[in-house]
Amino acid sequence: MADILVLYYSATGSVRRLADAVARGVESVEGMRARVRTVPKVAPVTEKAAPAVPPEGAPYVEAGDLAECAGLALGSPTRFGNMAAPLKHFIDGLGPEWARGTLAGKPAAVFTSTSTMHGGNEATLLTMMLPLLHHGMLIVGIPYTEPELNSTRSGGAPYGATHVSGTANDRPVSDEESKLAFALGKRLAHVAKRLAP
Repeated sequence: MADILVLYYSATGSVRRLADAVARGVESVEGMRARVRTVPKVAPVTEKAAPAVPPEGAPYVEAGDLAECAGLALGSPTRFGNMAAPLKHFIDGLGPEWARGTLAGKPAAVFTSTSTMHGGNEATLLTMMLPLLHHGMLIVGIPYTEPELNSTRSGGAPYGATHVSGTANDRPVSDEESKLAFALGKRLAHVAKRLAP
C-alpha cells in the first residue's frame, strides 16, 4: 500500500468534509491509502500550549508523513485569496524538506472552501500551488471529462475541488462538490501509482 497524504486545515468543518471525500477517492484506487492529517491553529498570543494530539479528528501532521507519502492533497479555507494561516505556518516551516527534496517529483492536488461564490476559491487554489511547485511537486487538477465540472452551480474548478459554504456556513457540501473532491483524490492516487518506482 502507498499513502497519499491528505493534509488540511478546517475552521468550520467544510474543508474537513472535502478532505473526507478526497480520501475516499484516494482509497477507491487499488493499492492506495489516504493518510489524513491536519495542522494546529496559530494565534498571535498563546496563553496555553495546544495539546500534542488534537482532541478529535485527524492527527497533526509530522515531517515523516511528507517523507512517507507518494502524493499530497492540500486543503484550506480561503483567506483573501490565499490559504489560512495555520496551513501557511506549517508550509513555511518546511525549509529542511525543501532542501532535501522530500516532495520533489511527487504529485499534488489542492482543495478549498469559501463562504461566497466569488470569495477567492480559484485564487486560493492557485496560490496554494506555488509552494508545492517550489518543492518540485507535480500538480494534478480536475479535467473537464468529469461531468460535474460542467454542471456544478456551486463549487468545483479545474484547479482543484472547492465548496461554497454560504456566509452563515449553512450550505453543506453538495453532491457535485463531493463528487469532484472524490474525483480529485482518485486522479491523484492514479497519478501517484503510475509514478511510483
